[in-house]
Amino acid sequence: MNKTLLDVTARIRARSAASRERYLDLIDRMSGRQRGVQRLGCANVAHAVAAMPANDKLRIVAEKAPHLGIVTAYNDMLSAHQPYEGYPALIRDEVHRQGATAQVAGGVPAMCDGVTQGTPGMELSLFSRDTIAMGTAVALSHDVFDAALLLGICDKIVPGLLIGALHFGHLPCVFVPAGPMSSGLSNNDKAKVRELYAQGKVGRDELLKAESQAYHGAGTCTFYGTANSNQMLLEAMGLHVPGAAFVHPHDGLRESLTREAVSQALRITAQRDYTPIGRMVDERTIVNAMVALLATGGSTNHLIHWVAVARSAGILIDWSDFSDLSGVVPLLARVYPNGSADVNQFQAAGGPGFVIRELLGAGLMHGDVLTSVAGQGLSAFARLPRRTEDGRVAWDELPADSGDDAVVRTAAAPFSPTGGLKLLSGNLGRAVIKVSAVPEDRHTIEAPARIFDSQEAMQAAFKAGELERDVVVVVRFQGPQANGMPELHKLTPPLAVLQGKGFKVALVTDGRMSGASGKVPAAIHVSPEALAGGPLAQLRDGDLVRVCANTGELTALVDPAVWAARDMAVITPAAVADNGAGMGRELFAGMRRNVTTAEEGAISWL
Repeated sequence: MNKTLLDVTARIRARSAASRERYLDLIDRMSGRQRGVQRLGCANVAHAVAAMPANDKLRIVAEKAPHLGIVTAYNDMLSAHQPYEGYPALIRDEVHRQGATAQVAGGVPAMCDGVTQGTPGMELSLFSRDTIAMGTAVALSHDVFDAALLLGICDKIVPGLLIGALHFGHLPCVFVPAGPMSSGLSNNDKAKVRELYAQGKVGRDELLKAESQAYHGAGTCTFYGTANSNQMLLEAMGLHVPGAAFVHPHDGLRESLTREAVSQALRITAQRDYTPIGRMVDERTIVNAMVALLATGGSTNHLIHWVAVARSAGILIDWSDFSDLSGVVPLLARVYPNGSADVNQFQAAGGPGFVIRELLGAGLMHGDVLTSVAGQGLSAFARLPRRTEDGRVAWDELPADSGDDAVVRTAAAPFSPTGGLKLLSGNLGRAVIKVSAVPEDRHTIEAPARIFDSQEAMQAAFKAGELERDVVVVVRFQGPQANGMPELHKLTPPLAVLQGKGFKVALVTDGRMSGASGKVPAAIHVSPEALAGGPLAQLRDGDLVRVCANTGELTALVDPAVWAARDMAVITPAAVADNGAGMGRELFAGMRRNVTTAEEGAISWL
């Protein structure tokens, strides 16, 4: 096993000892109770089964058969979640085949960041994660279930479901994905049209045509953003059916994988091989997820989300842990925006199973963890699923070599010897930068700052030609307290245009840049945020700023005496003052007041 991996794991275990002990004690107390239908009063049980068929009532009450709760994020606004419409019926059919029962315990909200990008609705996005976690808790609070199936894929939905499930850590849980859409217009071609539109060289009709060719059917978007990073991390945590992440929604194998998820959930109930999710997700599992993120150049959003996920299991991690692991974890995948391939090509080249196998072989993952595959460790997830003649699932060993070494490589011949994420720190605070897609000659940018208090102001300056020079664009007052920390993905095309013209360009922000962070160096999630008195509020137009992924610097090159003399009072711009009104934002005021910093997971429930 790699020494750094072991050291980071031990450090996390020691840091988390007290909180993890409290968490496990709660699991043990909850696990020691009688099953729900035996424990609850007769009126409670009658309410729980009132609408169920008579045979199901008999199975639950008299035969004491396992009973599964389904928590679904279905809606048909999200292309990725549209296939879930028919899943409850499919799951019920399979549980009946196996002599068990299932109910939809509840639904949780699921918003599409692609729809809300650049709009006020995006300011609800980050907080939707904790709302989903609370919705999951409401669903599971019926407390009659022996295990849970969690139906969700996209950006905040999976972290929210996982946080909620971990607060019911005594329950066995299996996540059920639905797969990516088929490949459409390539991500590179889509990006080119966006850049042309930003320059005014093509119109709205051409842009809409390109976007519609890229996003065109059921399934997840095919770039390697937060949604698909979610699926990679769940595989690395052993919470899926092995290899379920990236099979197309309409492939026959997808139905077989969903049926197998039912089988796995039933196998790990207390009646059989009891494996509660709170025991499955320990410090080793969290480290495995962190390693998988780094090895695939995954979404920067997970430097926020997985801090919150870990905290839900009594485990305390921070960005230094990510940074130390990044120094030893090789980059094994290049999927857009870190390359030209999409997730379908990633899957064809070997997919998550190939990456997990290589990391296990290199001593960069803990293999001896509990997983949803009863009695098997993480090696069960280093195989490729296939559909058998009778419609079930079998697994094959992966080939020794990558199916396409432009997309996936072995640990012996990686794209880079280190991971794709770096920690930055200096007199501007702490931040993260995703460098796996950034050209090496752009890893260090030193240029005068141009400061904006909203993304709309930055876009207006770009259109007016005010940024045609070497520049560090600073977009502040975008943190969790200020406005819910929206993704600023709409800034990518103009910044890419400036970089394409040969200017040295970087972004510094206390907001997010999404899982689609690409070729422009971006110091994001700056903590503490400007509204909380962070040093971004002290920065002035023209200050020389250094962003260096090589040395880990995020520094305003201002004379220390001048810097110290600047007014520390935060002057809240009008744009921030207006953030609390309209589009339902009033309902999230309590979250904005109570949220922790980005590095602490932007948690609203502590």
